[in-house]
Amino acid sequence: MVDPVMLLAFVPAGLALNLTPGADMMFCLGQGLRSGPRASVAASGGIALGAFIHTALAGLGLGALIGTVPVAFEVIRWIGVAYLIWLAVQTVRHSGSAGDVPAKSPRRAFRAGLFVNLTNPKVILFVLAFVPQFVVPEAGPVLGQFLIFGAVLSVGGFIINGAVGVFASGAGRRLAQGSRVLDWITASVFTALAIRLAILERT
Repeated sequence: MVDPVMLLAFVPAGLALNLTPGADMMFCLGQGLRSGPRASVAASGGIALGAFIHTALAGLGLGALIGTVPVAFEVIRWIGVAYLIWLAVQTVRHSGSAGDVPAKSPRRAFRAGLFVNLTNPKVILFVLAFVPQFVVPEAGPVLGQFLIFGAVLSVGGFIINGAVGVFASGAGRRLAQGSRVLDWITASVFTALAIRLAILERT
């Protein structure tokens, strides 16, 4: 279904991209700081699923619609910006509350990671630009090849982003002794991601 040579070339290229710091990695870092290792791994799982969905949409041709219709791109982008700002505000609002607000559950972290990834239209534009370079129509169904390449990207991203979040959770436990500092750092991460998404361009 996939050209073996192309798959061998795709794996290291995909891992190199997974290792490049970006919005997904920063989001998992923020989850690790605020809610611990389980939440950061769950958030990484949500992000991985979102990336796979983006790849599937690109294989179905729906990604091209988002890439060419400005309104669709803008609507998705600003939903993502609003959600990240909401996360930042909620973190600060509950900062220093009596007894401390419980850390985000893995289920909620998973949903948040999935939503953050799906509302970043830049991801699907990246998939449309990157994955087709490795697709060989003669090797089998194009959608099947997109799904396999998407699985490679998702698994690599899940491992790397999850590891970053787990590492950050160690720092988070130490920072947790410093009152509101941890919450403000986490809120700053969410705000920075919102700003990054707000100012991104289509190309």
